[in-house]
Amino acid sequence: MLPPTMAIELGGENMVTKEQQSATFTALETPPLQRRKAVIGLFAVTLVWGATFIWMKQLLNSIQPQYEEFGGTAVVSLMVFARFAIAAIMMLIFFSKARTAVADKEAWKGGVLLGGLMLAGFVTQMVGLDEINPSTSAFLTSLYVVLTAILTAFMTKSKPSRILLFAVLLATFGAGFIEGPPHLSWGWGEILTVICALFFALHIVYTQKVTQALDPISVTSTSFLAVVIGAFVLTILFTDISNPEFWSMLISDGVIIPLLCLGIGGSFFCLLMLNYYQRYLHPVQAAIIYAFEPVWATVYGLGLGLVNWSWWIIIGGGALLLGNLMVETMGNSQRNEEAEPSNS
Repeated sequence: MLPPTMAIELGGENMVTKEQQSATFTALETPPLQRRKAVIGLFAVTLVWGATFIWMKQLLNSIQPQYEEFGGTAVVSLMVFARFAIAAIMMLIFFSKARTAVADKEAWKGGVLLGGLMLAGFVTQMVGLDEINPSTSAFLTSLYVVLTAILTAFMTKSKPSRILLFAVLLATFGAGFIEGPPHLSWGWGEILTVICALFFALHIVYTQKVTQALDPISVTSTSFLAVVIGAFVLTILFTDISNPEFWSMLISDGVIIPLLCLGIGGSFFCLLMLNYYQRYLHPVQAAIIYAFEPVWATVYGLGLGLVNWSWWIIIGGGALLLGNLMVETMGNSQRNEEAEPSNS
């Protein structure tokens, strides 16, 4: 359970607790400028997340022999452990709140929840990626947009508007088809990737709840530490960690730089920004913004010659952009209506 919080005033005599507010997945009451900052902040997250595709590909290519020798789950767990260890160290160095959160029981409750969902999502995605091609993985992972809408509707017992549903479908189509129609065979890799999408959707939904009730910096640090602990346990379960060759992967050629980029950029920067800014937006809108990640991954891939040009890039990117514009326009219209004085 999240801790009870003090009641806050939301216009006139209406009093709503943050706990009640987060339970219905509404955004925090903020001026339009702050909300625009949140949109820009999460959009910046997708820019960096798009680059993680390149860094992860470089990293996995560099350790392919070890991947086959020690097994995919063990190697993936080690890389997730190292990536989030870097991010956790960065948090502890730069933020005093991150250091005090280590002894905060409530921060650990939120951190373990978010960290557990992140760990499950990253591990299932990376293990599943070994069985399927990147375009299929991108399509199935993008299902988290639809799943976020379904989970939000189920947990709030409210039906999303038709415009929002159409925007969700556009974003899912755009993210999934940006490299062309995926080729599905529904093997173990596809199943794992769908499970990964569910964990990412749950992470988006519960980020909304946790960061509205707890300090974002505190819960970010404890969530990173929770991933580090969880990934280390998985590593122990799937391999013999006394083998020095296993740990030598972390300092082998082609691993250190991508791993630092993943830890500092993909985890420290992106997840800190996500935890700070997502609370100002509806979780479904945040999910639609996050769906831009494969767009930037494709753009970076084109620049590096890793992806071939296709008209699907324009079609998928255009669908994503249209979906975001629809949600933003709908949100602005609703806020304008709420701001108009009543004649009654």
